[in-house]
Amino acid sequence: MAKYQSFQNIMDNQMVVPTKLLESFHQLKLNETEVVVLLQIHRFRTEGNGFPTPEQLAAHLSITAQECSRVLRSLIQKRMLTIEQNQNEARVLNEYYSLEPLWEKLFAVTPKSQTNDRSYDENIFPLFEQEFGRPLSPFEIETINIWLDEEEQSPALIKAALREAVLMSKLNFKYIDRILREWKRKGVKTVEQAREQGKQFRQGQQAPKTQKQENKKRDISLYYNWLEEDS
Repeated sequence: MAKYQSFQNIMDNQMVVPTKLLESFHQLKLNETEVVVLLQIHRFRTEGNGFPTPEQLAAHLSITAQECSRVLRSLIQKRMLTIEQNQNEARVLNEYYSLEPLWEKLFAVTPKSQTNDRSYDENIFPLFEQEFGRPLSPFEIETINIWLDEEEQSPALIKAALREAVLMSKLNFKYIDRILREWKRKGVKTVEQAREQGKQFRQGQQAPKTQKQENKKRDISLYYNWLEEDS
């Protein structure tokens, strides 16, 4: 009887793994390591930890915490995983990983045209990493996904906003977000319109500087003329 109870405890402490995930993960362009990381996140979630660190995940994997961070970034880029927020009883915001995008892709029928658009979206992430000179953090990747999904910004406009940030030497996500919001407010929908807006903005920024430089030069010349006359 005691042996039966011990085996029963083992059976009770189980996690359901969707058969379709094991059958179809290659179709979702996932590899075995990514699948195991997703399952570990699911396990942590069932145990009450919705936002395990790379170190916590790596402790149950055969990869390092650094490699685990890379896998997490990849999963967020592929939109298999998102970072969400909820508010506890003390009204403190907590982050957690949501596997809802994975389940949606696994069990919902995706139109073919939408799948083709996704491959174009993925080109954004390497471009951002190239300009920033480093891998993007999970939160930065999630920000790009929000621009694409929730705010319905086109990939072309996001790339144009990145270009404007580079030209203005203000390479940060807050500045890029401000550009996108301003363009949306002004009804900018094409790259050509975005370039024209950027050109007008830069010209407006340069005009006051030019005026200040002219005034400064004028003041200096008067100063030196005054010295020459006095001598």
